[in-house]
Amino acid sequence: MTVISSAELRNNIKKYLDTAKTETVIIQRGKTETFVLKIQENLPETSSELPEDIHRAISMEEAIIQIEAGMRKIINKHKQIHAL
Repeated sequence: MTVISSAELRNNIKKYLDTAKTETVIIQRGKTETFVLKIQENLPETSSELPEDIHRAISMEEAIIQIEAGMRKIINKHKQIHAL
C-alpha cells in the first residue's frame, strides 16, 4: 500500500494509476478526507450489475485534461491575486 497526498496524485497521476494496478494507493486530502485508488477488475457483464456511479467513470486521458484545466485555473487565480 502506498499513501500519498492529493497534490502528489495530481503531479504524478500516470505513476499512481500504474501503481494501482498492483497495489492499493491511499490518497490523503487535507486532514479529514481519505480516498482509495485501486484497479477495477472484472467489470460485470450486464449494466444491471454495474455500480450505481459507473456513469461518472472517465478515462485516464480525460482525467488528466480535467486536472490540467483545474491547475490552470488555480495558477491564473494566483497570478491575479499577486498582480494586485
